[in-house]
Amino acid sequence: MAAKIDRRFYIFIITFLMSVLVFGQAGLSQEQNATVYKFSIRDDINATSWRNTKQAYLKAMEQNANVMLIEMNTFGGMVNFADSIRSTILDSPIKTIVYINHNAASAGALISLASEKIYMAKGSSIGAASVVDGQGEVMPEKYQSYMRALMRATAEATGRDPKVAEAFVDEDVDLPTLKEDGKLLSLTSKEATDIGLSDGEVSSLDEILTLENLTGSSMIVHQITWVDQVIGFLTNPAVQGFLIVLIMGGIYFEMTSPGIGLPFIVALVSGILYFAPLYIEGFAANWEILLFIIGVILLLLEIFVIPGFGVAGIAGIVLLVCSFAFSMVPNESFDFSMMPPNFLFRSFLLVILSIIGAIILSVLFGKSILNSRAFKRLVLADEQASSQGYVASTFDNEVIGKEGIARTDLRPSGKVEIDGKWFDAVALGGYIEKGTAVQVERHENYNLFVRKKFEI
Repeated sequence: MAAKIDRRFYIFIITFLMSVLVFGQAGLSQEQNATVYKFSIRDDINATSWRNTKQAYLKAMEQNANVMLIEMNTFGGMVNFADSIRSTILDSPIKTIVYINHNAASAGALISLASEKIYMAKGSSIGAASVVDGQGEVMPEKYQSYMRALMRATAEATGRDPKVAEAFVDEDVDLPTLKEDGKLLSLTSKEATDIGLSDGEVSSLDEILTLENLTGSSMIVHQITWVDQVIGFLTNPAVQGFLIVLIMGGIYFEMTSPGIGLPFIVALVSGILYFAPLYIEGFAANWEILLFIIGVILLLLEIFVIPGFGVAGIAGIVLLVCSFAFSMVPNESFDFSMMPPNFLFRSFLLVILSIIGAIILSVLFGKSILNSRAFKRLVLADEQASSQGYVASTFDNEVIGKEGIARTDLRPSGKVEIDGKWFDAVALGGYIEKGTAVQVERHENYNLFVRKKFEI
């Protein structure tokens, strides 16, 4: 009887061990056949980083990737975009591993804490996540409180010590073995590994794959497309300022010359290049683009319909400035709670300086641009000379220099009376009110070009 029990016991043990071996090998094979999707965060956390992260996770899902591997080297950036990246990582069904290759400061620390695994290259660091402005000055308490809550919640969601995460933001958190009183917490790769915040110090990506049993996996490296590169270029502040100059310059030249021509096309294309990338990046909202359209309409009304320059013109300029500036700054219905105050100020300053620059360039170089060889290639320059049988007008050059009266408002086109005869005329220098004395400066085809008499 005892022999039978022993045999059954031995058979059970052997069967159990064989099952463990079979299932273990199956699990190992499954891990080795996994797909790893890799992308990098090497710059400041901003709209471009957020867009690249979204694109990476979407493509990883399309490729049925099992693991997302993020190689990180950043000193931080904008909290709102870091929070969006954090949420994407937490909500994704794909396992995320962050490889800190040198730095994960501030917003980078928040993103790292959202991942399932953190590995750090030897000599790397993580921490110092207090909210600061562009000059490095610590922001008021409401910003720090929000950041502390984000850090705690993220650490709790991924099973890490929330007190350590909070110490990255709050210098008053007591961690005597890790930091001095009154100092923010920053950890080296060894310190982070010793307290369990990091899953290990490594020398390369291959070592991470070995530790995660992914040595036989296929790896897909995220590629930045030309569209991403163009959007990144167009959202550069210097390029945005140049586009504003082109928009305002185009509007100016279009308003000072009759008809729709090249200046209008330049302004239109520049406006599209300015607003489209910001709209895609989540900066420009519909209402901000609407402000721009209304501002242009008010300026047109002021110049061509309403006499003088008053409320409509001033309101149009204000709306244009606001539409440009607000489009640069992410906000939810004027909620700038997570934006450093000087960030919005810098946006307004850039817009105002660009508009002033456009005005100065238009006044100084306007005539030379219109008469330049490059510009003339874009317009019809042929003349219909009288020697070839063409008749330019029904009046001769004796009318040039004569005085007359505006019989209608010139906006800029209208009617003038000279020597008892009425002629079609175009105002030079802006709006001319009905009844104003005018003087003929030149004529082209069937139009006289006139100015107010006191301007001569």
